[in-house]
Amino acid sequence: MNWFYSRTRREQLYLLLMGGVVSLWLILQLAILPANRASRAMADNNVAATEVLGRVDQKAARLIQLRSEQAQGSRGSLTAAISRASELEELPVRRLQPNSRGEVQVRFESVDYDNLVRWLYRLESIEGLLVLDAAITQAGRSGGVNATVRVADPG
Repeated sequence: MNWFYSRTRREQLYLLLMGGVVSLWLILQLAILPANRASRAMADNNVAATEVLGRVDQKAARLIQLRSEQAQGSRGSLTAAISRASELEELPVRRLQPNSRGEVQVRFESVDYDNLVRWLYRLESIEGLLVLDAAITQAGRSGGVNATVRVADPG
């Protein structure tokens, strides 16, 4: 401090001014410029990620379309899908009646309730069909039910 106060007023002013300029330059070099570079790098990364996300969305949409086409092709007709699901769940179909709206009414008599529920699940989850309504009543035996189900193809 003695050295600073031994200078003239004008030299002290120049030294303070020079110290301020050097301090500003250091702040700029050590804080602001690196933060600006990092901000630009993040913006570039965001643009790249957006482009990748766009490509992934396109591929996902195409995959969904292909799976849908494959499911429709492999499922065949609505009655074939219902029959296939019935056989897999060991449910004897009493009546299978298509109507003019493209729906099929299915009648079961004295079937196991658990098998019927698994069949309904299979129709909607695996076969991709739509169960419009179901009327289920108790049959004469324990755990047995009679059911009338109306099924449609949502596609």
